[in-house]
Amino acid sequence: VQLQASGGGLVQPGGSLRLSCAASGFFLDYYAIGWFRQAPGKEREWVSCISSSDSSSTYYADSVKGRFTISRDNAKSTVYLQMNSLNAEDTAVYYCARLAYGLGFRESEYDYWGKGTLVTVSS
Repeated sequence: VQLQASGGGLVQPGGSLRLSCAASGFFLDYYAIGWFRQAPGKEREWVSCISSSDSSSTYYADSVKGRFTISRDNAKSTVYLQMNSLNAEDTAVYYCARLAYGLGFRESEYDYWGKGTLVTVSS
């Protein structure tokens, strides 16, 4: 099982980025995937998750609701995080992870993690 996050970079405030989480070694269809982030000097926090393909329900932290959109393309074994209206508080390393059990709001509920991708929002 592998998860690979990509798409990070430097973006100006108000800009957009799309992160990708490429999954391999398992059928993405059957699993919920979550995104977390860790800002410098802070603990890792939950950002968003999308349920398995049965419903593909989406959930967002209040801090990103209305600005971020999570989606999945099972044919490409990829989950995306579209991030709009970015601000300095969104600067962090972003991680994707596979949900093992639970509602998906806690790190402990995830069993596999990808290496993060750095997002820097700065002018």
